[in-house]
Amino acid sequence: MENLKLAIIYYSSTGTNYNLARQAESAAKDLGVKQIRFKRVEETVPEGVMKQNEDWYNHYKKTKEIETATVDDLDWADAIIFSYPTRYGDAPSQFKSLIDSTGGLWQNGKLVNKVVTGMTSAANPQGGQESTLLSLYKTMMHWGALIAAPGYADPVVFETGGNPYGFSVVGGSDLNDKQRQAIAAQVKRALEITEKINK
Repeated sequence: MENLKLAIIYYSSTGTNYNLARQAESAAKDLGVKQIRFKRVEETVPEGVMKQNEDWYNHYKKTKEIETATVDDLDWADAIIFSYPTRYGDAPSQFKSLIDSTGGLWQNGKLVNKVVTGMTSAANPQGGQESTLLSLYKTMMHWGALIAAPGYADPVVFETGGNPYGFSVVGGSDLNDKQRQAIAAQVKRALEITEKINK
């Protein structure tokens, strides 16, 4: 897998999806992937608004030096792992802004056959986790991307909530060993599919 190009693109307000993305990065490195772009989605909310939530503002300050994702990262990648929290059962506006900038790539067919998988979080288990991932995958169908959802290909999916669309977790919770295994299984599945596509 060392020749695969992987983009891990996340948006995180208080750190949960940052942690999911870092876990995915670790899993990819364990599989031998050497070309990884770890990027955050640009924050568009004014600092004055973020300061009303101490956790949000502190996480922003802690991670603002991480490079922001651009359409060039999507063009470059063979596989893309997205991680972002749910907002009313859908993606945050910050993430949508990145997606809305992909028109040029889409028109030129440069997103076709990209292998894509997603992870998410919400304030509670029924807070829109599944619909957020399904919303992502609808967009990926428009791209002509290949969706690498984990399904039930690994028993650990059942043991960590049973979400076949992608790993999801209650925001603010620490990852346990089983959850880290579930993320690793999803990353492995996405990269194995990518490897087959790129032969």
